[in-house]
Amino acid sequence: MKLYVTAASPYARITRIVVHEKGLADRVRVLMVKTRVPDSPYYKINPSGRVPYLVRDDGVGMEDSGLIATYLDQLDCKPTLTYPQSLRNWEYGRLEACARSFLDGLAVLVRELRRPENERSPATIEHEWGRSRRMADLWETEVEHPIMQSQINMAQIVLVSAVLMSDHFSELDLLTSRPHLRQWSNRLVQRRSVKATMLVPKA
Repeated sequence: MKLYVTAASPYARITRIVVHEKGLADRVRVLMVKTRVPDSPYYKINPSGRVPYLVRDDGVGMEDSGLIATYLDQLDCKPTLTYPQSLRNWEYGRLEACARSFLDGLAVLVRELRRPENERSPATIEHEWGRSRRMADLWETEVEHPIMQSQINMAQIVLVSAVLMSDHFSELDLLTSRPHLRQWSNRLVQRRSVKATMLVPKA
């Protein structure tokens, strides 16, 4: 299989972490692509130009980090990340949705800040900065939840992918004044699967 990603995409990072957590590094080839540029060769592979994008062994392509993560997690018929048996309840779903909300808001903020200054929307930036701070404050408490402290799961993977957006955009200071979130993040980044995403895949 081939997994198409960009280095800065937190959504691609989610799927890259899953590849390693599930021991699929020998089965899934991770490929770096260029997006948001005219006539990128990648557009012939995925017309939407979005990442991540998984081309399965049968040649069929799949888009969306959640869908790809679920597919990879269930390849061995023993899912452990997307719907862990011990966490199959509404509380788990609440936390994963909360983590995705945090990530989605940060993605909008970073995308806006990367625009040329004369093309930015001050209203959007102000709104998303406010949202990101509120969500980070919420997670300062929620990371203490047993589900966030238990076996690795998608809620944790999505949250650490959100926090690690600061790797590519230093203005995102989410940890300095939030010791619990910082401690939790420091623990997660020690996992081999997360460390592996610090490396840039070959084109």
